[in-house]
Amino acid sequence: MESRKISELNYPQEKREHAAWGAVVSLALGVFGLVTAEFLPISLLTPLSEDLGISSGMAGQSITVTALVAAIAAPGVVIGTCNINRRWTLFALTITPIISSMLAAFATGLVTLFASRVLLGIGLGGFWAMAGALALRLVPLHLLPRAMAIILTGVSLATVCAAPAGAWIGATLGWRAAFVIAAIVGIVAIVTQMLTVPSLPPAGAPSLGTMLKLLQRPRIRVGLLTIVFVMSGHFAGYTYVRPFLEDVPHMGVETISLVLLIYGVSGFFGNLFGGFMSERSTTWSVIIAAMLIAVSASVLAMAGSSPLVAGPAIAAWGFGFGAAPVSVQSFITKSAPDEAESAGALMLTTIQIAISGGALLGGLLIDLQGPVMVFVFVAVATLLGASVMASRRGMLLRTEPSQP
Repeated sequence: MESRKISELNYPQEKREHAAWGAVVSLALGVFGLVTAEFLPISLLTPLSEDLGISSGMAGQSITVTALVAAIAAPGVVIGTCNINRRWTLFALTITPIISSMLAAFATGLVTLFASRVLLGIGLGGFWAMAGALALRLVPLHLLPRAMAIILTGVSLATVCAAPAGAWIGATLGWRAAFVIAAIVGIVAIVTQMLTVPSLPPAGAPSLGTMLKLLQRPRIRVGLLTIVFVMSGHFAGYTYVRPFLEDVPHMGVETISLVLLIYGVSGFFGNLFGGFMSERSTTWSVIIAAMLIAVSASVLAMAGSSPLVAGPAIAAWGFGFGAAPVSVQSFITKSAPDEAESAGALMLTTIQIAISGGALLGGLLIDLQGPVMVFVFVAVATLLGASVMASRRGMLLRTEPSQP
């Protein structure tokens, strides 16, 4: 087990002998609320853009705005709140998707929509930057991948519910109602956290200097470079999956909702698989997840015009990406358990830059070349990510023999 081989690093947290699983589950609810709010526009691009009088590509940039703000907010929140009890910081971050969703629900134009996404980006960046460190303080180190798998179940459940439910609600009650429901989800999450999360006094010394020092660690550099390729590729495709399904296999809204539901269910099982694999090897877990996305995107690019091919390919894609977040989060956190918050901020900033870059490039490709070229990019980028992790594995073994 990798977690047993991190002996030379200082692990300054509570070193709990027993896991606080109730608090871990409450973090999963918080993730569910955040991810629901973050990616709800994906399933509502068509009605949202028509109502606000903007193009689908421009509406998709609301994802880019959130990602860019989150990239800046991640280190800012970690450093700026370093002297505040993490319990109260968590509550503040969980409130942001509630306010953001209500702003989006009453948006009258692009400015209001983007303002809501800026606020969401602050909460998203801060939460994800501290997620690994919070888990590290709630469970013993050897149970970290399992705790992260539970927390990231919120991502899978949000994927299961947000995209298909958002598409259905948008078609029946209107896209604004979908954002109101997202706000209600956030309220449930924060109430649960108030009942379960213990006091977590500040620990560690997060700073820009600490983050720069972490970049000197080979494992951190390998992990961040892999994240750039995998996340930019994935989100270039996922942001515009609905236009792809409408224009290439020519699916209707009901079929799209079903396909997105299958994607989400596959992602749920992929998340469990990622937790299982990460307890054994976070390196191989990342490689397998990236390769599954690359193969699925290749199939969609070459034969996605057939609904019988597109459906199973997207299911496999969902499984692969379901395993990716828990894999990379566990890889980065285990690479720096002594400075988990700073490592988390670096990781989150990298992820959000990759998301924004992927969504931006995906928007350009779909407007200029069509949806098929988007998935060509997805395949190439995620394959590069898997290759980086695989090719650098030998270097990691030589440089840090205690961390395979």
